[in-house]
Amino acid sequence: MANLSASPATSILSKGFPHDPVQKSRFTCRTPAPSRRLCLRSSQKCRLGHEGRSGARERLLGRRFVGCSSTAGEVGVVSKDESGKARVGDGQDKYLLREFGWGVRRMAKVGEEMSKVAHVQAEAFHTPVALLNDLFFDMFKAEVLSALMYKVRSSPPERYACLVAESASAHNSLWEPLKEIVGVVDVTVQRDEDVLCHIQGEQEYLYVSGIAVLTKFRRQKIATVLLKACDVLSALWGFSYLALRAYEDDFGARKLYSNAGYKVVSRDPIWTTWIGKKRRVLMVKPSPFYKTDFI
Repeated sequence: MANLSASPATSILSKGFPHDPVQKSRFTCRTPAPSRRLCLRSSQKCRLGHEGRSGARERLLGRRFVGCSSTAGEVGVVSKDESGKARVGDGQDKYLLREFGWGVRRMAKVGEEMSKVAHVQAEAFHTPVALLNDLFFDMFKAEVLSALMYKVRSSPPERYACLVAESASAHNSLWEPLKEIVGVVDVTVQRDEDVLCHIQGEQEYLYVSGIAVLTKFRRQKIATVLLKACDVLSALWGFSYLALRAYEDDFGARKLYSNAGYKVVSRDPIWTTWIGKKRRVLMVKPSPFYKTDFI
């Protein structure tokens, strides 16, 4: 599902974490804060009825979300109505999105929750080994946690978010009293020219990465809900496009992303396979909350 892999002999910093050249812009804000994403082009209009990106951040739903970590009092944004469709929330919920019995919110910046997030991603991306697998898994998990802490410390809260999924219904048969984190995804503001050339007119976009779901909770629509929560975040932060990468031969992940509205726009050069790397595809989608010319 994700374009990360792990082995005991390879540092996690080469797997899409802080020093990955593909994702390096996620940790550096090159634009002065007062001028970031000030407005939409005059032809663009948010489908929730708002014009202008700065307005989307403050006026969307009449509440502030950017820059706050998840707490019990955090307001919700989107939930499902009686017809089953996602809808704007009423401000009484802590989740960005509720659907299929799952709720997605921002990760709380506390050690216990960050450790849970690291466990979910480590389980998803660790490559088992024949000997001392538990030891290597613990080492890998520690590296994942270190990378996560680095991203949280070095990234402005309106440029990076780790979203977590948990049960939003006490009637879920797998629900646990402590609200176990069952899935995670990273969302980062980036400006990679290899992506921007496919969405001309934009200076930045949201990059989706590190999506992971605990093994025992897979095939329960959690990844789908996480991707929809990324769409909600694109509206709150005022971005018209989202992008991600998947391995070319990972047809399950590509089907998931295609169903979520992503389209393949490019592939890694064929020579990447000559040096032992797996070839990836770049997939892009327009935010469902903004009108765009993307086809």
